[in-house]
Amino acid sequence: MSDHLLNPLTVICAGSCFAFSGLFYKLYSDKRQEVQKLKEIPNFQADHHLLRILNASSNKRLHYVAVEGLVQAIGEPISSQFVPRCHGVIQKITVHEHWKYWNSALKTWVSKKVNKQQTTNTVPFSLVQPGAYISEVSVRVDSPLEASGDYLEQVHKRLRQAKEGLMDAVVRELSGEKPVALEEREELLHVGSALTAFGELVLEQDKIMRLQPPKDGRSYVLIPGDYKSFIQRRENSANMWKGLTALFGITGFALVAGFIHGAVNQDKKN
Repeated sequence: MSDHLLNPLTVICAGSCFAFSGLFYKLYSDKRQEVQKLKEIPNFQADHHLLRILNASSNKRLHYVAVEGLVQAIGEPISSQFVPRCHGVIQKITVHEHWKYWNSALKTWVSKKVNKQQTTNTVPFSLVQPGAYISEVSVRVDSPLEASGDYLEQVHKRLRQAKEGLMDAVVRELSGEKPVALEEREELLHVGSALTAFGELVLEQDKIMRLQPPKDGRSYVLIPGDYKSFIQRRENSANMWKGLTALFGITGFALVAGFIHGAVNQDKKN
């Protein structure tokens, strides 16, 4: 009985382990290549060293670099609408209406978000060297809304329940839909927060460094935090896939070895 059950079960489990190990190795290999490509991108801080390199480059341009620094507003920053003494350079306010609709097939109410309203505000800002909020050297970030990246921090979220009267209840029963709540959320790119930007860097005639979307089609990206932490997160992700590759591979080999060992012992007894 054990031979009939153990053999197929071992094959299925070992085969699954090897399949997952191969999948995880592919993910690990892709992540390692991504990390290597990121490390090949020149990395600078917004300081005098970068200004000298840019000034000595051909056409006063670096086609694709990573620049890290602290966010500094050029002029007045944006004040949060909900949090006192909270300022930023990019603000996104999102409002959702939560409704419930009667599903006659399932005989239940189904929730749905509708009427999404989003407002985005921005003011000019630059990156400065950490420890130098007032600096004569800075990198101005152009067209930040064109950049990708999860660089906004949520500073406010509120869910306001809808008020319903008697007439509203009657209409709800007749129409099969009812308002539930209103959700409002505010996100900011804070003044003074660390930011790493990937893009094309140019030096204007007035000696102002500007980071802008690359003209060669490469990604324009804004990343929260410094460059070292960003690379470390990518390497940790790669190491996670590497560990899972080894774990499932070893488990698969152990299952096969255990089955072979048991089969050999069984033959010796016979």
